[in-house]
Amino acid sequence: MEQNTLAESLAIERNGHVATVVLRGPGKGNAMGPALWRELAPAMNGLDGDRDVRTIVIRGSGDHFSYGLDLPAMLGEPTIRPGGVQTGRDRETFLTILAGMQDAFSAVARCRKPVIAAIDGWCIGSGVELIAACDLRYATPGAQFSLREVQLAIVADLGGLQRLPGIIGEGNTRELALTGRTIDARRAYEIGLLNAIADDVHAHAARVAAEIAAHSPLTTSGIKRVMNASQGRTIDEGLAYTAAWNAAFLNGEDFAEAIAAFRERRAPDYR
Repeated sequence: MEQNTLAESLAIERNGHVATVVLRGPGKGNAMGPALWRELAPAMNGLDGDRDVRTIVIRGSGDHFSYGLDLPAMLGEPTIRPGGVQTGRDRETFLTILAGMQDAFSAVARCRKPVIAAIDGWCIGSGVELIAACDLRYATPGAQFSLREVQLAIVADLGGLQRLPGIIGEGNTRELALTGRTIDARRAYEIGLLNAIADDVHAHAARVAAEIAAHSPLTTSGIKRVMNASQGRTIDEGLAYTAAWNAAFLNGEDFAEAIAAFRERRAPDYR
């Protein structure tokens, strides 16, 4: 296994066709400060362009996924301060900073490789918004989830309010966002936030990632892109996009290899 550490906020581990992004925020809770917002999008864009990577796992270091926003560090930003007078330029600068933070999680969502979140311990605030940008989510029985920005008089603004309704529904999203309450892994599974609960969540995520990586990377990428493109569209519009995708890519080398492997009763070797 090869590991490449990116400054203080991230580490990337590679094992075969699976890359694991490890959150390494300050303290024991992997809080998300300025370094993460600088490094996550470039890291995801790099993995997206790496032809050897077919699946990505995101997990926290230590006992927790993430405590969410590193509020003390972010309050050090000159335009993110409670109270006081703000000029128009201050507000414009804040908007630029926030757009960059949003893009960090959007880079996870738009990555062509399937992304799996492996969650242990606390997953709070922007941690929940990060896993909402992933394709699959697994957690340990002791994991805890809270979209608690409301407790700080903040409207969650990193994609949770936009992505969670498609995962857990409007009602459950509004309940989490409006109350800021904490839910356990069982409740998260019941409302559809989690695909499964596993005692050894990292091993479980690694198995699923390897299972996905064994398929044609062009096809798994196509599944993700077709499903993403279908969001907010009619069924007919989604079907038209799918037809265009398969018309462009179905008769490629991976399809020929899949048919040959089926006929020869062997595992396919996608290249």
